[in-house]
Amino acid sequence: METVFFNGMPMHTSGEMPLVDSYAPGFSLVAKDLSEINLHDFKGKRVVLNIFPSLDTDVCAASVRRFNKDASEMRNTVVLCVSKDLPFAASKFCVANGIDNVYTASGFRSDFGTDYGVEIIDGPLRGLYARSLVVIDEAGKVKGTSMCREITEEPDYKFVESLLR
Repeated sequence: METVFFNGMPMHTSGEMPLVDSYAPGFSLVAKDLSEINLHDFKGKRVVLNIFPSLDTDVCAASVRRFNKDASEMRNTVVLCVSKDLPFAASKFCVANGIDNVYTASGFRSDFGTDYGVEIIDGPLRGLYARSLVVIDEAGKVKGTSMCREITEEPDYKFVESLLR
């Protein structure tokens, strides 16, 4: 269990993030077209999981826009922007913001949050995901994880850059 903060208010997550050098837990998420997105769909590619509470917040939306820009420059890498937002909302957001270099993925019918230790289990954001990053290499192993202690702050983009060099 990790402690994160929402405007200084402590909240807790469902467990621990995957360990570095362990194989990333498999997942099944829902794409904006309602199809399934699975980790094994990206075998042989590096995967960045940009995990956050909701596209309806300025900070989450900013992280998706930033990763959309950065993704076009990432070699052999896909970025999945993961939240519990419904696929319909994600699709509308992508169209309105010209998002086409990242995948949005909804965990609304998945154990993703528990399996990755990012689901918030108490406080006002209970049931949503803590702002986190997971970088997975081409072999499916976790290269690094980062969880923002304060949910209202953007993720550490330089952390991802350092792992993808």
